[in-house]
Amino acid sequence: MAAPPTHRGQSAPFVWAGGEVRAYKDADGTFHAVTRQELTGTEHGQGTSLRYFEVGPGGHTTLERHKHTHVVVPLRGRGSALIVDRVVALAPHDVVFVPSWGWHQFRATAHEPFGFLCAVVVDRDRPVLPTEDDLVALRRDPAIAAFIRV
Repeated sequence: MAAPPTHRGQSAPFVWAGGEVRAYKDADGTFHAVTRQELTGTEHGQGTSLRYFEVGPGGHTTLERHKHTHVVVPLRGRGSALIVDRVVALAPHDVVFVPSWGWHQFRATAHEPFGFLCAVVVDRDRPVLPTEDDLVALRRDPAIAAFIRV
């Protein structure tokens, strides 16, 4: 078996060699205009996976929560995110920690793509989508109500 790559240069801006840029969950309607690239995974023995997500202009990730945590570092463009109970503006090189069971959703501005690295554990649980009761509770905050897309 070949050793895993120890270096992955960019073959184009925000596209890393040796991987595939894939549309991410667009068919299920919870995401809009999102791609994903797996940069590291089980092959490196770290127990973590590093992915690059890019949200197209006006796009968004799904509103979800789960047991595993995330560390997110924006690299491209500007966006915003719901993290647990507040909406924050994001710029390149910020660091975002999404805690266990914290609601989260990322959005790009209408005029530029928003790309970010996302580190998670390799063995992770499936996302949980909001129930109607969850949405009612989230929408009690006007800033969150204006932000979320479902």
